[in-house]
Amino acid sequence: MLRVRGDLPVALQAALNDFERHLALERGLSQHTVRAYVGDAVSLLGHLQATTQAQPTAQPDGDQPAAQPHGDQPAARPDGDQIAPLAARPGGGQIAPLAAQLDGDQLAALDLAALRAWLGSLLASGVSRATLARRAAAARVFTAWAARNGLLAADPGPRLGSPRHRRVLPAVLRPDQASDALTAAAVGAEGSHPVALRDQAVLELLYATGVRVSELCGLDADDVDYSRRVIRVLGKGQRERTVPFGIPAERAVRAWQDDGRPHLVSDRSGSALFLGARGGRLDPRTVRRTVHDAVSAVPGAADMGPHGLRHSAATHLLEGGADLRSVQELLGHATLATTQLYTHVTVERLRAIHDRTHPRSR
Repeated sequence: MLRVRGDLPVALQAALNDFERHLALERGLSQHTVRAYVGDAVSLLGHLQATTQAQPTAQPDGDQPAAQPHGDQPAARPDGDQIAPLAARPGGGQIAPLAAQLDGDQLAALDLAALRAWLGSLLASGVSRATLARRAAAARVFTAWAARNGLLAADPGPRLGSPRHRRVLPAVLRPDQASDALTAAAVGAEGSHPVALRDQAVLELLYATGVRVSELCGLDADDVDYSRRVIRVLGKGQRERTVPFGIPAERAVRAWQDDGRPHLVSDRSGSALFLGARGGRLDPRTVRRTVHDAVSAVPGAADMGPHGLRHSAATHLLEGGADLRSVQELLGHATLATTQLYTHVTVERLRAIHDRTHPRSR
């Protein structure tokens, strides 16, 4: 993808840089999301450039190719006008005339047909429907931004459809399995080893709050309010929310801060709540490994990472009687529709409600 980006015309590379800054600074998206959106935009523009260059150029008389200019002199058109000289690549060489024309016309060739052709090429290459839907969404974000900034005369994005895909819900733990995993972590922390104390606190807080792994790793020490038993979380889109946690999580986080963190703190630690073995802010990959190891020790539990623990927490809240709107607030979803996709109510709970409330259930 870096090679494709480097082969784009200079102006398109500049547009991508501006788009990347817009996503990161103005919209406050995570590094992972910014990287994905920019990568999709690079793929789109690379496909657009390739297909535009492949189109045959019209000849002055319809039969013979026009004479090529010598040196730096532009070629003359039959009507006396001149064709602009070829634009230079960032690393030397030249860009084909149509690519330079595309550059000069400010993405004029990026229309609905071009977007559909790009998605069609991805589908032909074996890309899944879920990936197509994500890339179509990224394309709509890019074209909307380009239209607002005068790079496109009109935004073709709203007319671009995307394939619907079936959302596969991740596996969840049963409440007893979650309890077993946390109990095992507590036993491992009895020796007061700093890493074991940290892992117990990470697991307890993830399950208690349902926060994302990036949100957990981004916590600072002063984001924990023990008096109210809440944490202050900075979520997607730089949206801040307050999430409560229970007494077991409080005990685990206190033990980590009092007895574990001081042994790992270094000049790299800053204000980070959770630290890696070398003293820096805890990496999400370490959290994923911690969750995987803890869950894999529970007989019959499905293999999962932090997202599975987040989904388990949400599911158990619903099974305990929490309403969907409250779960939305806890998870930090922008819309209730997202919460409905990521949480589900078990058949057992629905049956229990039916048995308790329907007059003809017995």
